Amino acid sequence: MNWPQLRDRYLIAADDAVIALNKPAGISVTGERHDTDIVELAEAAGQTLYPVHRIDKVTSGLVLLASDLAAHGELTRQFNKQTARKAYLAVVDDPELPDRGVIDLPLSVGRKNRVRIAAPREAIRESGSGRWYVDEDDLLDTKRYPSVTHFATVARAEGKALLALRPITGRRHQIRVHLAWIGHPIVGDPLFDRSGTHPRAYLHSWRLGLSASWRTPPELDLEATPEPDFWEPVVGAAADPVELLDRATALLGDD
Repeated sequence: MNWPQLRDRYLIAADDAVIALNKPAGISVTGERHDTDIVELAEAAGQTLYPVHRIDKVTSGLVLLASDLAAHGELTRQFNKQTARKAYLAVVDDPELPDRGVIDLPLSVGRKNRVRIAAPREAIRESGSGRWYVDEDDLLDTKRYPSVTHFATVARAEGKALLALRPITGRRHQIRVHLAWIGHPIVGDPLFDRSGTHPRAYLHSWRLGLSASWRTPPELDLEATPEPDFWEPVVGAAADPVELLDRATALLGDD
């Protein structure tokens, strides 16, 4: 797929400063070795783009890129200050999760540059009120990155659960590692689901809210509706996609 085809197929919104795409799973945003990515495709077509944020190659959904450096700086500062409003959807194994939860587990980088929880797995505690944490005494003696993910359970079906998530911090692989280490890995995640029975990882970048001074009103409120393949593990037994998105919206509105 070339850049004009990609843009036409997956465009959500665009102006003179930014472009938002509903990226399919399996395409990198930028910087992946041995892969053609979105930034390279645009460059080959004569358009220079600067990623405002990144989502993993295996993750589908909303990705925002800037064509203007001043806008890029304004937007990336909001990610750095953790004021960007982000929401994801994920399908996980084992629906025995509370209706709401907070995963408050710092991350570190281990061998082969792999992201992990900065504590032994057996040190992870669950408060009984839906909060996962580790005691200070159990933390590894390594560089640690505070990492917090809030979630709400939208639906349960066929041994799976659909979650709506707000990553308060934005660490690399944060949602994927947090869910896997509390025992609820994302279905099809190549890092943690070795069953080989799923065609994709069921993690989707759903919503993004940012201030944007050049727009009237001065804000970006973006949403990427999942493609039909995202719903396959949960739709039918639980509800149709429109109902599920409405429910997710209501739950996150209370977060």
